Amino acid sequence: MSVPLKILVPVKRVIDYAIKPRVNATHTAIETTNVKHSLNPFDELSLEAAVRLREASLPGPKKSPHPTPSVPDILALSAGPAKCTDVLRTAMAMGADRAIHVEIDPKTSSGKDKEGGAEGESQELEPLGVAKLLAQVVKAEDRNFVILGKQSIDDDSNQTGQMLAGLLGWGQATQARDIVFEEEGEGKGGWMVKVTKEVDGGVETVRSPLPMVVTTDLRLNEPRYASLPNIMKAKKKKLEKKSLEDYGVDGGRRLRVLRVEEPPARKGGGKVEDVDGMISRLKELGAI
Repeated sequence: MSVPLKILVPVKRVIDYAIKPRVNATHTAIETTNVKHSLNPFDELSLEAAVRLREASLPGPKKSPHPTPSVPDILALSAGPAKCTDVLRTAMAMGADRAIHVEIDPKTSSGKDKEGGAEGESQELEPLGVAKLLAQVVKAEDRNFVILGKQSIDDDSNQTGQMLAGLLGWGQATQARDIVFEEEGEGKGGWMVKVTKEVDGGVETVRSPLPMVVTTDLRLNEPRYASLPNIMKAKKKKLEKKSLEDYGVDGGRRLRVLRVEEPPARKGGGKVEDVDGMISRLKELGAI
């Protein structure tokens, strides 16, 4: 019997991509008060990929020409303050079946670093903490496929997926631009996942059996909009509240941000009379 695909899609609430970030007054973090937040764009790609996999497994016009495992459940998860429920409702409006919100109050010690942290500093989980949390959720929810954005647009760490695969001992494929499932063998009931990603000068394809962790890149798909009827339906879908303690995860920080500065303003360009003048100027600047 074919193994069903039980998908976990982690999502993150970040400052909206159209907003220009500003450093706070204490230079300890980016200012987030009264700033528009939205679903991390790379996580939108992951959600769309998960929903398309389910559509491809069903009979109808969207069925994939490739064999695709059945997808009985798409679970979205976010860890953060109470307002993370907004992005989870968006995820369910896009097609997730249910959601878990691991609530982290930035005013409590669970989200602070081991020395207390600086006032105004971001107290969100670090990539390793997120990976440890996801590993526990995978076990508790019996997931066999985790698909997440390759990075969040706020800290750009690009670490969580790789750390999660290491903690679980699963195969991994990063920066996916195409995901195809193949039957492992007649009568075996297993699945192989073939992932294609762009690399310098071409593409690279990797294959791994389930269970697997995949991180998504921009060329994978174009996410759908959450329609008004689906937004209304999402309000009735199940959203569980959990804590780090429920999963036995330590949210303590191991890294401290010493100072955050805006990049210096770019200086205006200059003109030179000829090629020799350009070479002289580049030598003065230490470029050559």
